[in-house]
Amino acid sequence: MNLQLFSKVLIANRGEIAIRIAKTLHNLGIRSVAVYSKADQDAAHVRFAQQAVLLGETSADSYLNPQAVVQAAVDTGAEAIHPGYGFISENVELARACKRAGITFIGPNEHALEVMGDKIRSKNHVAKAGVPMVDGVSEPDLGDTQLIEATKNMTFPMLIKPSAGGGGKGMHVVESHGELAGQLETARRVAKAAFGDDTLLIEQLVRAPRHIEVQVLADTHGNVIHLGERECSLQRRHQKIIEEAPSVLLTEETRARMGEAAVETAKSVNYVGAGTVEFLVSDTEPDKFYFMEMNTRLQVEHPVTEETTGVDLVEEQIRIAAGETLSLHQDAVVSQGHSIEARVYAETPAAGFMPSTGTVLHLTEPTGDGVRVDSGLRTGSEIGTEFDPMVAKVIATGSNRAQALARLDQALDEMTILGVNTNLEYLQHLIRDPDVATGDMDTTLVEQRLPGMVFDSPTPQHAQMAARLVHHGTKSPSLAWNDDGFRLTGVVAPTYTVHTVEEEPEAFEVALCTEAQLLPTDVDHEFVYHDESGTQTVTLISEAPKPEGTRIWVASNNFTGVMSVLDHRAQVLHNLASLEAEERGVDPQVRAPLPGTVTAVHVPDGSHVTAGQTVVTIEAMKMEHPLKAPLDGTVTIHVADAQQVRLDQNILTVTADDTEDGE
Repeated sequence: MNLQLFSKVLIANRGEIAIRIAKTLHNLGIRSVAVYSKADQDAAHVRFAQQAVLLGETSADSYLNPQAVVQAAVDTGAEAIHPGYGFISENVELARACKRAGITFIGPNEHALEVMGDKIRSKNHVAKAGVPMVDGVSEPDLGDTQLIEATKNMTFPMLIKPSAGGGGKGMHVVESHGELAGQLETARRVAKAAFGDDTLLIEQLVRAPRHIEVQVLADTHGNVIHLGERECSLQRRHQKIIEEAPSVLLTEETRARMGEAAVETAKSVNYVGAGTVEFLVSDTEPDKFYFMEMNTRLQVEHPVTEETTGVDLVEEQIRIAAGETLSLHQDAVVSQGHSIEARVYAETPAAGFMPSTGTVLHLTEPTGDGVRVDSGLRTGSEIGTEFDPMVAKVIATGSNRAQALARLDQALDEMTILGVNTNLEYLQHLIRDPDVATGDMDTTLVEQRLPGMVFDSPTPQHAQMAARLVHHGTKSPSLAWNDDGFRLTGVVAPTYTVHTVEEEPEAFEVALCTEAQLLPTDVDHEFVYHDESGTQTVTLISEAPKPEGTRIWVASNNFTGVMSVLDHRAQVLHNLASLEAEERGVDPQVRAPLPGTVTAVHVPDGSHVTAGQTVVTIEAMKMEHPLKAPLDGTVTIHVADAQQVRLDQNILTVTADDTEDGE
């Protein structure tokens, strides 16, 4: 069947997935409409589409607003809406609003969304079909007290999961009854903020499982097929980091049974479109698998299936929504080679994966055989705290797994993002791990490896280059402090202090006594220098100078990150601040580590707190960040629930307890 496809489609999403969808629409000759919030007005996806509509100031009144999205489709003449993933992609209200407006929803029917979009309902539904389940409590409308009572005979550890949503948000491992109540409170708060629904379920935690999912496609004519599996076992805090297809764990017999189970799951709800059925597989008993959930949308990791099967999943979604039959039968699905995807996040792994914000000052994305980059970045992109910190995906495909891993390692090495910290080096550590190389991995491996990881540090050569860039290429806030060092007794070489930007910074003292080497070669501030291994090219980009120092971003083959260059004036200010801190002792003030929203104030203002006690929790980039008391004493809280806070804003102050000196 060859029906008329749509002429215009609205993409109800942002970033790399919005651009990914727009590319397929372009290839099909379909015009695309982007939507955006005020924070995204200069985003790459807005410029990529043929038309763009501002929906509102924030996510709540733009990407998360079904009525606003559908109205934008009506106003622009779009005949269909593609929701991508995340946001309202699994929101039944979007499907209903589309139906009322006569707009085609490129996704499943309302029944499938209602059943599979709720983890409790989906588990109970699929259990009736005989698919194996993990033990747990999955009854709707249970409060914390009822959940605690219902799990009193379960053994620990257990896993709390939000019934709505996904992406690992709100999932918490509980090791004992003593911590269950507190974890339930936190999980409900995160679930409510992320998905608008705080319903929870609890499962028996399977230690060291493998996470394997099966891609399905279903049309409106009753045809359902699967396109094989993806392994997603490399996760941190239940959030996938690296995914691949196929899995090295499964035998052909288990692969076939799992594929059949996924197809039957889709058929049970009359599924239409692209979806994913997720399973837990025991690492010690790989022939056994347990249903986790069904994602009624495209997955972040869909490219590895596309690369190994040659099927454009977005195109299939569009054709299915237009009423066409599937272009493939099950026996025509062939998987060739191996493909691996790495998610690139704006975060600082060495600082507990703190989300990183800023402006992308320099961007280089890898190319080459078997390399694909799905990215929402451009030079000048603003990375804030309103959205998930994933900024790109790097996908490498080879004739076998070893080649795919080698290509991915090289691609990650070639990718450069300056202006925000990223997890690129961390990703390379993971794919170089011996167990990952052999496929001997589970969902606990990432957390085990992190404590032993050593990240590259800047060298004295990097410090000297950064100092030269500030000396020659930027203007100090006060030129009088940054002159050539003239004295009556002769010219004194200008000196700079260069700090690494981390929790325990290292300092380099640089005296610019020669102009012989390490000067900029062009406007991009590229430096060339020789070391024992040969010639290296190092790229340096400067942020705007500030009185406390100038931040310089560095990219080389053995370090990528940021350094702070202090001229004479900044050195004086730094030394004065250090003396003040020494006199004061422990800083009684706790400041916001990044912009965000207060999600919880855990103690009343004026309470007595102890050092290390969590007082306030801030949510930023879909993650919670607990702020703790720095010392014993009485706390003064300067913020309230739901308040927006800026970077470095004073959140709380602790007045130290009086101590008796014995006199």
